[in-house]
This record gives sequence, C-alpha cells and structure tokens, in this order.
Amino acid sequence: MSSIKPVEWLGDRLMIIDQTRLPQHEIYLELADVHQVAEAIKSLKVRGAPSIGVAAAYGIALGAQQIETQDLEEFRKAYKNVSAEIAATRPTARNLFMAVERMDDIVGRAPDVISAKDRLAAEAEKIHDAEIESTRLIAQNGAALIRDGDTILTHCNTGPLATTGSGTALGVIIEAFRQGKKIEVLATETRPLCQGARLTAWELRREHVPFRLITDSMAGHFMKGARVDMVVVGADRIARNGDTANKIGTYSIAVLAHENGIPFYIAAPSTTFDQRIATGDEIVIEERSPDEVTHLYGKRTAPEGIEVCNPAFDVTPANYITGFITENGILKS
Repeated sequence: MSSIKPVEWLGDRLMIIDQTRLPQHEIYLELADVHQVAEAIKSLKVRGAPSIGVAAAYGIALGAQQIETQDLEEFRKAYKNVSAEIAATRPTARNLFMAVERMDDIVGRAPDVISAKDRLAAEAEKIHDAEIESTRLIAQNGAALIRDGDTILTHCNTGPLATTGSGTALGVIIEAFRQGKKIEVLATETRPLCQGARLTAWELRREHVPFRLITDSMAGHFMKGARVDMVVVGADRIARNGDTANKIGTYSIAVLAHENGIPFYIAAPSTTFDQRIATGDEIVIEERSPDEVTHLYGKRTAPEGIEVCNPAFDVTPANYITGFITENGILKS
C-alpha cells in the first residue's frame, strides 16, 4: 500500500493532493464545499477513474452536509443539485457515475435528513475502502503475469494518485518489483498533459522502480525492436463486449502491440466495467480545452487562432486486448 493519499476525508472537508502541481510541488488542498470538489475534478487536480469516483462520493457527502433543512423532501430537492453538479464534471469515467448512483440511492431510501447525511458519508467511505482493496488485489493478480527480466510499457498514470490505493496498471508493476522481480518500465510521456512524465515518473521514482521515459510516438520503435515484453494500462470505462476507453493514445499502442505480438492488458477494478452499454461506440468521449494542446506547461507552443482537436480518451476494441486484470482475477478478452 502506498503512502500517498491523493484523497482524504476529514469529516467536514476533503483534502487532495493537487496533481496539476506535481512533480515540482507536492501541495495539498482542503476543499470546503461541493463546488470546490467539482472544480478539482474538472481541472484534473484529482484525476484517474477510481480517484474521481472516490472524490465524487465525498463531494456529494460534503454538499449534502451543507444543506440546511430538516424537511426530507426539501433536502432531496436541494440534494439533486449537489448530485447533478458532480455528475456534470467529466463524462467518460464510469467510476464517477457509479459513485453518483450509489449516493443517489442512499438519499432515496433515507428515512430522514440526519440519517441521509450520516449514510452518505458512510457510503463514500465504503466506496473509498472498496477501491483501496480492489487495487490491492489487482496489483497481486497482475504481478503474477510479469516474469523476471520483463520490460513493461505503460501509458498515462495509473498509480496511487489515480486510484487512492495501490494503483491499477502501475500497481501491478510496482507489486512485481516489490516481489523481487528484475523488471524495467517504459513510461510514455502521455501528451497533451504529460501525466506519464509528471506523475508516473514521480511515482516510479518514489518506489525506486527502474524506468525510462519515452515520448508517445516512440512506442512502436521499442516494440518493433523486441524491447517490450508486455503492455499494461488502465481504463476509464469498459463496455460489456470489452471495448475499453482509456487515455488518448491507448488505441494506437494496442494496435502496435498486436502487430508485434506483444500481450496487451487492461488493469481495472469492477467499478470501471459498465454493463449498461454494449460496445465502445456508446462511450461518451470528453473533449477538453484546446489550450491543453496549444500550450505546454503554461507556455504557448502553437500559433494563435488555429483549430484544435483534444479528445481526452480513445476506445480500444476488445480484439486488441489480451485480458483484463481485475480484483476477481484475470478475465480473458
């Protein structure tokens, strides 16, 4: 279990590590209301599907605490605004909506306002505890797939920062290293926001795992050169047929892995699986600000006035996925 606590409930407020300031500055923020939590999710101060789900649950609990009425129907009416504000933050991560649905169900069944507030806080803690336990098991299950001497390529950030627990794909890698396996990691930079360069590199360095940072466009070069034994990445939403939404660039890496005969695994908890959608065609892909593409670390790198596309995720078809590493074991695609 990592010592990093990206999300921590303080009873009347939520404390997070501001992931937009890493790796240069390790800064913790105390969020006092649901509006601050919603802004933190939108602006990627807290990110990663499991961490988003946990923060969403706590944000709703915090917002509910601050509703000043003892009339249950008035409370439920005000609560809908709290829940809707959190639900509107980001459209792709399944864990966020799982958390919203569970919290909404609590309010629907509560007999009075006091019980509703108490049960919401307790449910948020249950969601948090479950994610911690799930990622612990994912790390153990996935580490068994890694052989001594393997080089593993990973994309984006999937460690404790992204999950509040051991991590998904990065948790698998860290656990294999802790077991004494001599491994090396190729971590992609993960443009446009460089979560690999900023966050994955920061976490791997803390854990003393041997790694090298590469640009996204270098993945094919290393795969073709037989310098990658396995690819392990995370997920934001998984459709019923196995199609998987993950950080933009994942689909390209999956195609390259398939072309070069390299196993490609998705590591994700069961909360990321969405049984209500049949295929990846139904997954809503978040389109983010053009500034994320035209600027790097706050400095403009592209001409002004140009058109920009900035989808935050892409969908990898199930036929490119070797298997899913979950808390319940390895599921074949």
